[in-house]
Amino acid sequence: MERINKNENNLENDPVFENNTVIGVRSDKLKTNILVGSYVIIPKSQVKTPFDLSKEEWDDTHKMLGEIKAYLDEKYKPDGYNLGWNVGKAGGQNVSHAHLHIIPRFNDEPYAGKGIRYFLKQEDNIRESLR
Repeated sequence: MERINKNENNLENDPVFENNTVIGVRSDKLKTNILVGSYVIIPKSQVKTPFDLSKEEWDDTHKMLGEIKAYLDEKYKPDGYNLGWNVGKAGGQNVSHAHLHIIPRFNDEPYAGKGIRYFLKQEDNIRESLR
């Protein structure tokens, strides 16, 4: 696993979540007010995709997801969430290590109501081989 600087990756003294197999840290480390409160859950073992997670890693991810959601609900009071894994280059995976994105969503965002698939479903996203 890439070394995680717990102080650098967490703003406003937000907690780092940790259990036996995964760690949860803030992922909006740039102070841009975009994706405020976002977290990632990262396996401690060198796992490239969520398809490679062990049962224990899945169980620990599930438990931590609930803990992070409870924290975000209390601190930020989001109106919704997006959760996502990017897998492979075509899927947007830029780091060769599995990580689950937890993104709080708010009704006053310009893209409120647009889910993960919104941009993927646009006509200009038709595969070259199918045009």
